[in-house]
Amino acid sequence: MNPEQRERAERGQANRTLPPPPYPEPAPGRLDARRAHFMSEVDRQARSRTFRPAVRARRRWGLALGTAVAAGASVVVLSLGSGAPVTPSKVQPASAASVQLLERAALAAAATPHTKIRAGQYTYVKTVGHTSVLSETKAGGMELLREDEGMEQWTSVDGSEQTLQRKNDSDVLLPGTPGRGSLNSPTYEFLDALPTDPDALLKRISDDAEANHGAGSDSTTGPHQEAFVTIGDLLRDGAAPPDTTAALYRAAALIPGVDVVSDAVDAAGRHGVAVARTNGGERTEWIFDESTARLLGERTVLVEDNAWGKAGTVVTSVALVDSGIVDEAGQNP
Repeated sequence: MNPEQRERAERGQANRTLPPPPYPEPAPGRLDARRAHFMSEVDRQARSRTFRPAVRARRRWGLALGTAVAAGASVVVLSLGSGAPVTPSKVQPASAASVQLLERAALAAAATPHTKIRAGQYTYVKTVGHTSVLSETKAGGMELLREDEGMEQWTSVDGSEQTLQRKNDSDVLLPGTPGRGSLNSPTYEFLDALPTDPDALLKRISDDAEANHGAGSDSTTGPHQEAFVTIGDLLRDGAAPPDTTAALYRAAALIPGVDVVSDAVDAAGRHGVAVARTNGGERTEWIFDESTARLLGERTVLVEDNAWGKAGTVVTSVALVDSGIVDEAGQNP
């Protein structure tokens, strides 16, 4: 199948998978420009010889490896990466169906009224769901445990106050303050200052991913998957400005290997269509409402049998239940 035939097939798949968009589709020239950007990025990365290895903090929701010891003792939790990094030149550009869905999500986000933010306010996020922990038993075997990831969280918009987290009706102030914020610990003001041009935004995220997960590092995630995960984290951390949210969706459409899953269920039991990327036997899915293109949640599904379970096992699943801007920590929108 030549590229033109593949393009027609993917567009046919998109039309069968998705309902008619309530927003105008992107112009063909815009999609061509994004594909051209992708190819130039492949060439640039292939020419790169050295990257700065570094350790990136584990994202909030992901697989974890625990070593079970005597009752009451501490449990060591490590991030888990499986498989080998994907070579950029071997990965296809994002599918036409995923580009179409991400553009719908971007247009819906851009149409959201912009809330005026004041100093002293907080972003609010409420989630439900679980993550998985692989634990060694006293007998030397392994068992898969689920940990509740349901919580409410209030983060200072300017990073000047500690973050308040509520889990199981218990309130905890997280150590330190966010400060100006970062890709790993974003504040509203940090998100508001990110580039809204998708190319520039992806470069900002990809540079960080290359430094921490590119060639020469010990990462098995790979820079493309890490960029996809980072964008998902920023989207799910909640209450980003509409223009930034739209730009994040459009930046994701530039990442190679992104595709669509026609039916996915979030942790709240809501069905939707997902934008997904597979790496190392695990598929990361962002689940959207089919009618509104609103982000519902994220999950990780095994596509190969491994220590975590059989192919098809949902090892992590987190649904975004509510988000907004409030005047005080502990307040609901």
